[in-house]
Amino acid sequence: MTYRSLFSVLTDEALIEQTLAHAIEAASINDAHLDVLCLGVDRSQSGYYYAGASAIVLQETITRAQQEAEKIETRARAILGGTSLRWGVEGGVAQLADLGRHVAVRARFSDMVILPQPYGEGRGAELEPVIEAALFEGRTAVLVVPAGGAPVPRPARIMIGWNESSEALGAVRAAMPLLESADEVHVVVIDPPTHGPNRSDPGGLLSQYLARHGVKVEIDVLSKTLPRVSDVLLRHAGDMAADMVVMGAYGHSRFREAIFGGATRYMLEQARVPVLMAH
Repeated sequence: MTYRSLFSVLTDEALIEQTLAHAIEAASINDAHLDVLCLGVDRSQSGYYYAGASAIVLQETITRAQQEAEKIETRARAILGGTSLRWGVEGGVAQLADLGRHVAVRARFSDMVILPQPYGEGRGAELEPVIEAALFEGRTAVLVVPAGGAPVPRPARIMIGWNESSEALGAVRAAMPLLESADEVHVVVIDPPTHGPNRSDPGGLLSQYLARHGVKVEIDVLSKTLPRVSDVLLRHAGDMAADMVVMGAYGHSRFREAIFGGATRYMLEQARVPVLMAH
C-alpha cells in the first residue's frame, strides 16, 4: 500500500505556503498526484438581514469570496508550477453551510487529505467543517499539519494513540505506509481496562498485526496522571520526540466534542507535530 492520490483544501491565503509545503513533500516522496481545491468561502447569513438588504449583502459576500478564491488559486498554481509533481488545481466558491459537500465528494477519491490545523489565532471558522467533511462524509484519513511545523514526509518516530476503537484501527491502517518506513512506532495505551480479553496484554493484538507488516513496534502503557487523555498523549509525544501522532477521530459525537471538549478537539488545538486521524 502507498499513497497515490493526495488531496488538500485551501481557504485562507495566510495558510497556502504552509499547507502546500506539507502536501508537496508527501506527494513527492510517494510519487503521488496532488489535487488542490481552492475555495472562497461565503460566510453570509442572508436570513438575518432586514428586508431588502439580503440581496445586496449576499452579492457583496459572493463577490468577495470569488476574489479570495482567485487569489488562492493563482498562488497555488504558482507554487505547484515550480515543482515536478503531477498536480491539479480547482477553484470555486462555497457557502459555509454547504462547504462539506464540496470537500467530501473529492476527498473520498483520495488516499489521504492534508489540511491545516483548524484552531488557533486567526484561523477561520471554515477549517473545522472541512476536516469533518473529509473524515465523516469523505471517509478518508486526514493529516492535520501544525502551525509553523516543518514537513515530515517520512517520520522516524510515530506515536499511536490506542484505545481499541474502530476509529483508532482505521487510523492505523491508513497510516500503514508511514508506519512501515518508521524507525520506531510506539503504541500508547492509557489506563487499559482491568476487565476484558486484552487486560493482560494491552495493545498486544495491534502489536502483532503491525509486526507482521514489518513495523518496529513498542507498547507504552501509561496512567492518566493529567486531567485529559490528550494531555497525556501530548506529553508522551514530547518525551519520545515523536514526529507524528496517529489516532482515531471523534469517538464521541462532534456536538459533544464541540461543547464539552474531547481528545480529538484538544489534539487538534495543541499538537505541535502532524496528526493523522481517521474515523
